Amino acid sequence: MESVLRPLIVIGGSVVITLLVGWLVDLLLRRADSRHHETPLWGLLRRCRPPLQVVIITALLRGSYRQMGVSWVWDHRAGIGQVLTLVLIGASAWLVVRIAVTVVEATYARYATAGRDPARVRRVRTQVTLIQRVVIAVVTVVAIAAMLLTFPPMRAVGTSMLASAGLLGIVAGVAAQSTLGNLFAGFQIAFGDMVRLGDTVVVDGEWGTIDEITLTFLAVRTWDDRRITMPVSYFTSQPFENWSRGGVQMTGTVYFHLDHSAPVAAMRTKLRELLGDIAAWDGRDWSLAVTDTTPTTIEVRAVVTAKDADDIWTARCAVREQLIGWLRDHHPYALPRVATSPAVLPPGEQWAELTDAGPRAGREKAVPADRDDSKAPRTGRG
Repeated sequence: MESVLRPLIVIGGSVVITLLVGWLVDLLLRRADSRHHETPLWGLLRRCRPPLQVVIITALLRGSYRQMGVSWVWDHRAGIGQVLTLVLIGASAWLVVRIAVTVVEATYARYATAGRDPARVRRVRTQVTLIQRVVIAVVTVVAIAAMLLTFPPMRAVGTSMLASAGLLGIVAGVAAQSTLGNLFAGFQIAFGDMVRLGDTVVVDGEWGTIDEITLTFLAVRTWDDRRITMPVSYFTSQPFENWSRGGVQMTGTVYFHLDHSAPVAAMRTKLRELLGDIAAWDGRDWSLAVTDTTPTTIEVRAVVTAKDADDIWTARCAVREQLIGWLRDHHPYALPRVATSPAVLPPGEQWAELTDAGPRAGREKAVPADRDDSKAPRTGRG
C-alpha cells in the first residue's frame, strides 16, 4: 500500500501545489490589473502562468522524486534527476524570456498610447523589438550552456578549452566578422535612429516599407508585396532614401507634355477643382506651372501634397488620370500632336516678301538685254 500512496502523494501533491500557486498568482495579477487600468503590465504578466507552473512542478519533482519509494525510479535516479534538471533549466529560461518580453511590450504599449509623434513611436518600437531579440538570444545561450555544464564530461572539456580561449577567440572573430558586423550594425540602426519599422524607403531602386528588423537582416516590403531581405550592414555603409525621416508628409509631382496651345490657366483652375474631390490630398499645398518647353511640346508640372507615401501615390495617379481625361474631352487640341502633312504656306505675295523673291526678280528684269555679262554664271557673291 505504501508503494502506491507515496508516488501518489509525491506526484499528486506536486500537481496540487502547482495549480494552487498558479491560481493564486493569476488572481493577484487580475486584481492588480483591475485596479491599474493605465498600466497593461499586470494583465500581460498573466501570460507567464504556464512557464511558472512548469518551473514549480519540475522543481517539486526534482526535490522529491527520490521519496517515491519505487524501485525502478531509485535504480534510474541519476537519469531521472538529469532529465528533471534539464527541464527545470529550460522552463526557467522560458519564464525569464516571457517576463522580459512582457515587461518590454507593456512599456512600449504604454508609450505608444501616450505618444503623439508617430516617428518617435516607430523608433521605440524598433528598439523594443531588438531588445526582445537580444534578451531571447542571451537567455537561450545561457540556458544551453547551463544544460551542457550539468554533464560531467562537458565540464572537463570546458576546462581544457579555457587554455586555448585566446586563439579560438581570434579564429572565431575572423570567421564571424560579417556576422558580428551585422550584429553591431543592428544596434546602430536601433539606437542611432537611422531607420525604423514602418518607414518608407527606397533601397537599391526599390520602393517599399520596413517590415522587419533583426540583429542580422532587415526586410523591406515593396508596393507589390514582395519581401527584399538585406543585411543590416547595408544600411550603415550604403546611401538610401528614407521618406519617413523627419515626418511622413510628402510632396508629389505630375508632369504633362502638351501642345503649345494648351490652356494652362484653365488647367490650373480645373486642378484646384479636382483636388477638392481627391481624398488623398491633405490640403497643404498645390500648384501648376509650365516648367519647360521644346520645339513641339511644353512641359506642365502639377504639384500636390499628401500625409504619407501611400496617399501621395494615390493623389498623383488621380490628378494625372482626371486632368488627361478633361483635356481629351474639352481641349483635345492641347494634347501633343505629330505632324504628318506638309505645313500650310502663306499666300504667294507674303511668301515672296519673306524669301526676298520679289525684289530680286525685279532687279533681274531691270538688267539691259545687251549686256554680255548677263550670260555669265552667277556666283551669288554680288
